[in-house]
Amino acid sequence: MGALWHNENPMAAKDIYHDHVRKALEKDGWTITHDPLSLPWGDTGVQIDLGAERLIAAEKGSDKIAVEIKSFLNRSRVNDLENAVGQLRLYRFLLGKQQPERELFLAVSQDVYDSFISEPYVAEFLEAENVRLLIFEAITEEVVTWINWNTTEP
Repeated sequence: MGALWHNENPMAAKDIYHDHVRKALEKDGWTITHDPLSLPWGDTGVQIDLGAERLIAAEKGSDKIAVEIKSFLNRSRVNDLENAVGQLRLYRFLLGKQQPERELFLAVSQDVYDSFISEPYVAEFLEAENVRLLIFEAITEEVVTWINWNTTEP
């Protein structure tokens, strides 16, 4: 009997913004502790590494976060959003059981935020789903803002 889910390609490509987000977090004073963050699940355990995305974890003082990076470059941003939220639900579930002190964030570029995520209907949905956001500028590799729906700091 196999695991419920297993990543067939443990060397899957990183999201195109992976290194940009990593550098932005480091510039913002975070220490990268896992790249990627692996969480046991089922018989074999699961490394959360879906397709072109990597989950990275960082610490800043006593705060701990996990960051899922999404580029939203497919033809349908709605489909990208559906997939991202599904992944985040799984990650939140696993983190809640194994590392409840770690907050989960979805990292998106400033361009994606401005052109899609900030639309009232999308923002309302993400707030209802309690999807925390890390908005970054890809060119300067800097954190622009954190959206935690209750605060502006993670």
